[in-house]
Amino acid sequence: MFSGIVAVVGEVRGLRRASGGARIEVAGELPDEALALGESVAVQGVCLTVAALAAGGFAADLSPETLERTTLGGARAGARVNLERALRLADRLGGHLVLGHVDATATVVAARPASAFRVLRLGLPRALRAEVAEKGSIAVDGVSLTVSALGEDWFETALVPATLERTTLGALRPGAAVNLETDVLAKYVRRASVSPRAGLAALLGELPDAAD
Repeated sequence: MFSGIVAVVGEVRGLRRASGGARIEVAGELPDEALALGESVAVQGVCLTVAALAAGGFAADLSPETLERTTLGGARAGARVNLERALRLADRLGGHLVLGHVDATATVVAARPASAFRVLRLGLPRALRAEVAEKGSIAVDGVSLTVSALGEDWFETALVPATLERTTLGALRPGAAVNLETDVLAKYVRRASVSPRAGLAALLGELPDAAD
């Protein structure tokens, strides 16, 4: 689990496809102790498992699902990527709870300056519309952001100077593809509204039968 607060911006060293999946190599010095094999790292908002260590970086395997659902399948050597280590239980939650399970990709529709800020408008896939709310949280390429405006098939978010400086989002231009993850709480609320019993079971654990 992550917070959507990017630790560093790394760089893709390479991507090799094999056996229906791929292996991505990433350069980036994450804070605190050295990475360990099996550790989880969010790369552009995608939770990956460290499969190999290298000087100043690591490698991780990408499943067919990850290649299909995220932007990592199109990553090229030299591409900049947002990196975040998994949370400790005692860490401050500066953003919101991010699982690193990307729901879909979206396209940047527009980007405009607003004083020291930059406002992004992104397309909102139909399947995710019920899970996005104005003033709610959403992760874009692994960055925890607030939805500042919402339309039928788009949403906007204002990037503060710190986000522009410390993440890849400041370089986004119209037409760019990004990874989206909606708020996990919104997922459960949506599930509960469709099937109240299933939604409660997901939140509270399996419910006993009425006869119990």
